[in-house]
Amino acid sequence: MKITIIGAGNMGGAIARALAVGTYFTPSDITCTARSASTLEKFDKGFNLTTDNHKAVAGADIVLFAVKPWLMEEVVRDVAPYMDVDKQIVASVAAGITFSQLSEWLEGNPAMFRIIPNTAVEVGSGVTFISSCNASEQTRAMIFDMFSQMGCAFEVEEDMMAAGTALASCGIAYAMKYIQASVSGGVSLGFDEEQARKIVECTVKGAAELLLATGNPPQVEIDKVTTPGGLTQRGLAAMEDAGFSVAVCNGLTVNIPNK
Repeated sequence: MKITIIGAGNMGGAIARALAVGTYFTPSDITCTARSASTLEKFDKGFNLTTDNHKAVAGADIVLFAVKPWLMEEVVRDVAPYMDVDKQIVASVAAGITFSQLSEWLEGNPAMFRIIPNTAVEVGSGVTFISSCNASEQTRAMIFDMFSQMGCAFEVEEDMMAAGTALASCGIAYAMKYIQASVSGGVSLGFDEEQARKIVECTVKGAAELLLATGNPPQVEIDKVTTPGGLTQRGLAAMEDAGFSVAVCNGLTVNIPNK
């Protein structure tokens, strides 16, 4: 099986490298394209690299579009004449681009997938949301398994893709923002920056691993380390007084209509 990734920048490149260590593809099965040859220089040897999108889509079993949303129509219409939409699987990781738009630009109704991963797929710890259209059960299972190998995958209806983008794709940046702020706090407490960053990274990883291992809701684990009038309680109260939970919710919903 062969896959072509149109637009192998940050996200497209992360997906390519994750696929290369999964069970479906070797690097030689993966073709990556970019407008600039310098973008392709970041890839290890073994991948098929080209700036020619027309050539890249020919013969691919899966064509995955990973270009910016505002470039999607131009890019999809440009390669559509070189594709076999009756046989190829089409996937898009461009936020906000609907199945209806893809179908119109391709002038056909192939098996289509909207895929919203976050950048942690590159290290096997990603979160990916998948929605499908015109796809068989076998094809859906294959795509789901493919991205499950990169971390956690969730199959959702198309109208939940924007929410998934906010919670996990944008959400990874929000988690990084907490880490960044905690590192600054650690420095103010007297740690050097490198040491503070390592402490915070391990703490956040440990918190996530605890929840995943136990299945407990966060409040259960919070209560275990929070005593009345203690350090943790005073710290949590200060964060809430500064609007921590409200700020997080506002960040998640600001781009979601009617939320």
